[in-house]
Amino acid sequence: MDFAAAASTPSLAGNPGRAPWVPPELRLVCLDIDDTLIDCTAAIRRTLYALTGRGDLWPLWDVITEEHVALVVAGELDYDVMHHRRTECFLAELGIVVEPVQVGAFEARRREILARSWRLFDDVLPCLEWLRAAGLQIAAVTNASGVHQRRKIAELGLSPFFDHVAIAGELGVAKPDPAMFRSVCLALQCAPGQAVHVGDKLDTDAIGARDAGLGAVWLDRDGTGQVGERAPAGVYTLSGLGELPELLVSEYATVGVPAQRATGTPAARVRGGVF
Repeated sequence: MDFAAAASTPSLAGNPGRAPWVPPELRLVCLDIDDTLIDCTAAIRRTLYALTGRGDLWPLWDVITEEHVALVVAGELDYDVMHHRRTECFLAELGIVVEPVQVGAFEARRREILARSWRLFDDVLPCLEWLRAAGLQIAAVTNASGVHQRRKIAELGLSPFFDHVAIAGELGVAKPDPAMFRSVCLALQCAPGQAVHVGDKLDTDAIGARDAGLGAVWLDRDGTGQVGERAPAGVYTLSGLGELPELLVSEYATVGVPAQRATGTPAARVRGGVF
């Protein structure tokens, strides 16, 4: 859907039969997880360095991951097999050919280190708290495997914020397929036009959401849109989640400035707890 800024409200002068412009009703905000809420790239970089002693391997790992995730999305692999084959391929690219049991040991060690490396971006909890205070439903929409992603969400204290969690590995469909986005709207009983999706992947998240009829926001944390890739029409670009409340307020008359939340909210518990 295309948002309309308040300044573009059509005048009724000379158009007495035309209904006034009415902004869309916002009921649901969908959020990607990895590199949107959780600094996944930094965690993987730290993990690869711990395993190999090299700091230049993230681009290789990222390319291999994208190739193997595409096979999962196409239905050619399940996630458990994908993880093993990705690691096997990664080691082979480094000139290391090992037996399956050694691949399994490397993968187990990688997961162990990675589980200790996850961190939320600093703007995540304030944004989630604002969305809750504004009375909006919140959904997580991720192209990951179920058990792995649910554990990560829970351990970082995000679970209490979500009214629904949609995981590609559980649904058998993945972003940017419109069915992924629409399944979330169906589960939370709202129309796609009443929802916005925010994610760090321009094609997978933002354009996919737009094409499914949702409001689309590209979270461009590293400034890619300033030097290369640009968002097309119908997609908003933000540099951080701290900018999201202002965007929602400016585009949706149904979203106002929220009241101060009590100290017992999920974000307050996370800030004052073990994290």
